Amino acid sequence: MPRLFTDRERELALTIARQLGFAIEREIGDSTARQLAAIVDSSADPIISKTLDGTITSWNQAAERLFGYTANEMIGRNVSALFPADRLEEEARILARIGAGERVESFETIRLRKGGDAIHVSLTVSPLKDRAGVVIGASKIARDVTERRRAADRQTLLLREMDHRVKNLFALAASIVQLSARNAETAADLAQSVVSRLTTLSRAHSLTMSGDAHRAGSEHGLHSLINAILEPFWASDQAKRITISGDDTDLRDDLVTPLALLLYELATNAVKHGGLSSANGRIVIDSRMGPDGLALSWKEHGGPPIDSAVTADGFGSKLMAATARQLGTVTHHWEEDGLRVEILVSNG
Repeated sequence: MPRLFTDRERELALTIARQLGFAIEREIGDSTARQLAAIVDSSADPIISKTLDGTITSWNQAAERLFGYTANEMIGRNVSALFPADRLEEEARILARIGAGERVESFETIRLRKGGDAIHVSLTVSPLKDRAGVVIGASKIARDVTERRRAADRQTLLLREMDHRVKNLFALAASIVQLSARNAETAADLAQSVVSRLTTLSRAHSLTMSGDAHRAGSEHGLHSLINAILEPFWASDQAKRITISGDDTDLRDDLVTPLALLLYELATNAVKHGGLSSANGRIVIDSRMGPDGLALSWKEHGGPPIDSAVTADGFGSKLMAATARQLGTVTHHWEEDGLRVEILVSNG
């Protein structure tokens, strides 16, 4: 006949069963926690957990790689140690949303590495809740988007530069047509003037858009630019009458187009009624680097007498006035021996 348990024995058996159940549940929970911890620690993305006052409670290996701090250095510290001074107010806003049970998605901001370097990060912050559903902290996933932001900034800068160049080219083309029309006597004269000047503009633009730097001694340095622009004026006898001397130097991209147009106009005027319009005339171009920047001198010798009142009102003089704003200062001097133009390109 089966033995019947007493009430005390049944109560003891239930207690043992409950304790065994708790032990099994703890073991399952500990096993699950270990698995989750391993997943977090091996994640390629930095994952950080913190309390509602910002105290860091976990810090995975990816966080170590991104921010440069070890887990021992950061656990127990406030997460504000990663904030630039001008971003400290962000934490209060984030924690307020987390405390309300909200999730912060793809929040792009700036944080600091151990050495103080700023990095761009995209943050996703989620509330951590206890078994009762009460928010007790936050889990943060960070992604380094520094290179992406730099690429976007470079693209924006490139688009702005392209927009600036295109607007300048259209403005210059319009000025070329308008000013050429004032001095042209026939349609053929106008067409020849416009085409010639637009060709020079195209040549200068090609130089500015080349992949090479405009460096001294290279095909895109100052002296090479002067040679390229004056090439159409170098007949076999004229080549010996144009002298280029002085310091060759690097050229910023924004200087190439105005310098090219200015040199072309000076050479055109020299052929028409300046140093290259007479058999014995010549031009000396000299460049010098000084503390104030690049000083470029254009001096004509041996040409016919100059009527400054007429020449100063021509296209070249108007172009000098327009380019002076881009180059620095451009002044012309009407001397007995010929025109002298002084161009000072300021540093920066």
